Amino acid sequence: MVDQLGALFDARLPFLLACASLASMAVAVAAEKPSSERATTFKLANGLDVVVIPDHRAPVVTQMIWYKVGAADEPPGSSGIAHFLEHLMFKGTATIPSGQFSKIVARNGGEDNAFTNHDVTAYFQRVAKDRLATVMAMEADRMANLRLTEDDVVTERNVILEERRSRVDNDPGAILQEQMMAALYRNHPYGIPIIGWEHEIEGLDRNDALTYYKRFYAPNNAILIVAGDVEPDEVKKLAEETYGKIKPNPNVNGRARRKEPEHFAPVKVTLEDPRAGRTTVQRYYLSPSYASAPAGEAEALDLLMRAAASGPVSRIYKKLVVEKKKAANAGGWYSDSGLDSGRLGFYAIAAEGVSADDLDQAIKSVIEDLREDGISQAELDRARASYLAEFVYTQDSQSRMARHYGWRLATGMTIRDVENWPERLKRVTVEDVREVARKYLVDKNSVTGYLLPAPEYTGSMGETPAYVPVKGKS
Repeated sequence: MVDQLGALFDARLPFLLACASLASMAVAVAAEKPSSERATTFKLANGLDVVVIPDHRAPVVTQMIWYKVGAADEPPGSSGIAHFLEHLMFKGTATIPSGQFSKIVARNGGEDNAFTNHDVTAYFQRVAKDRLATVMAMEADRMANLRLTEDDVVTERNVILEERRSRVDNDPGAILQEQMMAALYRNHPYGIPIIGWEHEIEGLDRNDALTYYKRFYAPNNAILIVAGDVEPDEVKKLAEETYGKIKPNPNVNGRARRKEPEHFAPVKVTLEDPRAGRTTVQRYYLSPSYASAPAGEAEALDLLMRAAASGPVSRIYKKLVVEKKKAANAGGWYSDSGLDSGRLGFYAIAAEGVSADDLDQAIKSVIEDLREDGISQAELDRARASYLAEFVYTQDSQSRMARHYGWRLATGMTIRDVENWPERLKRVTVEDVREVARKYLVDKNSVTGYLLPAPEYTGSMGETPAYVPVKGKS
């Protein structure tokens, strides 16, 4: 299964990059057909929210079921249970033999998968329109009737342990990022890896899985997204015939998460590993997400990071790679999809002969300039135009649109929030960007990570003195 370990790397849902020359055309297309015309939503009697996104260009449909639960909702000491259950959901029910779910989808000409994040768990199928009823019935069946044997649990637990070893323990970059997340979130469960800590995965059993399943997997804790060659009325009929038969769970009690305390000092994490290829420096900052930000701030942060750190025309790439030649590559991201918070991230891979400290100072210089002066109107206009063009290409894919709506709705946002996003993005000013840079690029809320090639494995973590800005800088 796709377990969304990409979240460890802060990889946002990948969109096709649009050429700058298409940007103005894309904005015009968006203006001609507002995205608010796309989606229809309704709720079944048992509490299941349903969203339908018609797209009649081909007789194909994507179904996604989003559960409003993820790794950040796990009981203490059971890290990895959300991801573990995602794997186990493909085992079987009374009507579907163990291990046959995906095979049945494939025999019907479709494809399916699933992923787990800190805030959501989602399952999806892409099939021909005439097979939609089949996969809806199958998905509804495993929402209520999952059956697990001890052999199922033991076998899949070993698969996940091996997955952790291959994708995290054998990758020094993944180890560093896991440690940086643990340092950035000192109390909130976002600091716990989605795949789980190895010693806790080893202790997960059948009872843990079924207890978690019975607590969170229910129609009144889920959102159904259907995108493709369908109309709302036909989806509603199918949904009532399948999901509508499932009773709501009165014991679904929402999310209870520990809050992150105020931070008072930056943290530095250093990992020396002989498997590391080149020296790399990363820096994370706590920030709000789209779901948690005050009005307008998430859009400003989004455009700040696109202008500052996305691609070869970004501020950090031009400064570190092109001008100063300190880095072989440099960039960053805004991790914006969390329910409770987000992150701003910067990274650079050292050029030959450049030390981690030199690279760190070069990154600091770029961030300091952003904090002091923000970005120019030209940078803002370029970032916004390319982003809006990209969004038009996103609308061209039913699966991407299903993810776009599902992720936002599952983290507490509304259809209106989703569909008005392009207009909100257009209202962001350079002053808005400067304000969020000053507010959130704050050293005490940061973690800096060094990944250093070394003859043998060592590591360290500790608080660093608060950053003292140079004269004239805020």
